[in-house]
Amino acid sequence: MNQPEPARDAEPLKLRERAYASFTERLLAREIRPGQFVTQRELVVMTGFPLGAIRELVPRLEAEGLIKTVPQRGMQVAHVDLNLIRNAFQFRLFLEREATALYAVNATDAEIAGQRARHEAIVARARAGGDPGLIEDAETVDRLMHEAIIDHLDNDIVSQAFRVTWLKIRLIRQYETRIQNHILIPVMEDHLRIIAAIEKRDPDAAADEMSAHIGNARNRAMTY
Repeated sequence: MNQPEPARDAEPLKLRERAYASFTERLLAREIRPGQFVTQRELVVMTGFPLGAIRELVPRLEAEGLIKTVPQRGMQVAHVDLNLIRNAFQFRLFLEREATALYAVNATDAEIAGQRARHEAIVARARAGGDPGLIEDAETVDRLMHEAIIDHLDNDIVSQAFRVTWLKIRLIRQYETRIQNHILIPVMEDHLRIIAAIEKRDPDAAADEMSAHIGNARNRAMTY
């Protein structure tokens, strides 16, 4: 019996995904700067991937709003401005308010307890004076809670859209709103209010707390 042949486009697809990961990693590391103009050949050098992979990557980056083509100037990496801030946080609000209401109804007690334990541990470390790994760990706890709420929908389209938006939020945070010590506890307390409403299985209250949390983050971003 003949074995099925591997899909012919499997390797190119894998290469495109790796090129995408390389681009986003360098964007977040500021090796590729928001607002910078780049050529496809410069992206080859920056990412370490061949021109063919970059050519196939560009339409995805354009569709996700991470680059745009400027006539007679080339490709421009998305830059952080008030328009990006408004759009990114508005999109988060649309996705996460409804997702939080559904999570409050459907999440298991164990999932919710885990969320509370992780957040309380971060707050305790912060109040104890912090430690070298606190900021990174707090950002991970922050991201994982939002991802858990979104992924609970079991909708690949929504999950992918959320992750692209989260990447843009991280670009915004690089400027002035990264979870630093002075806002770490308020952010965690926002989350704990969301968790408290979820524990009560109150979808309206949970959605309202999520809306307030996103509004607080947006206001911080637009203040600086």
